Amino acid sequence: MHRSLGNVIADSLQLSVGYAERLLKGVPAERFARFATVGGVAVESNHPAFIYGHLSLYAPKILRQIGHPAPPVPDQFEVRFSKEAACVDDADGDLYPAMDEIIAFFLEGHRMVAGALRGTPDSVFDQANPADGRMKELFPTIGSVQAFYCGGHMMMHLGQMSAWRRMAGLGAA
Repeated sequence: MHRSLGNVIADSLQLSVGYAERLLKGVPAERFARFATVGGVAVESNHPAFIYGHLSLYAPKILRQIGHPAPPVPDQFEVRFSKEAACVDDADGDLYPAMDEIIAFFLEGHRMVAGALRGTPDSVFDQANPADGRMKELFPTIGSVQAFYCGGHMMMHLGQMSAWRRMAGLGAA
């Protein structure tokens, strides 16, 4: 049975997004942008707002790279969630967008990506990765970089979310 590269990548993405949704169960909005604390000590590890906000930036990027229209990135998302941004404990609740806004953009974007991937011909995935430097060395084609963004990259950050849940006393999802 032949399955297109887009379908193979979308299968992994759908599993990742389903896991991302499960990891949100029981997370209170007021803790969403806070470091977890263990024994009264804050652990400087990415919190849910940063994790989901960061991952949400990749959906528009993927869509553009495979030739599909992409939703505009909300104001301040690039500044707060880029790979260069630092995750900050938002004790006053005024640094990061609201939980609902971050999650809605994350889910909407990745659902668009899953559909777009399934309809993208293999010839698009065979094209050279337009990135420069190390990303192009590691992932020479559009298909290889999209497989990373939809699988390994997402699951790496969701592992951070799983650890945050445990440190925050919420247990496994």
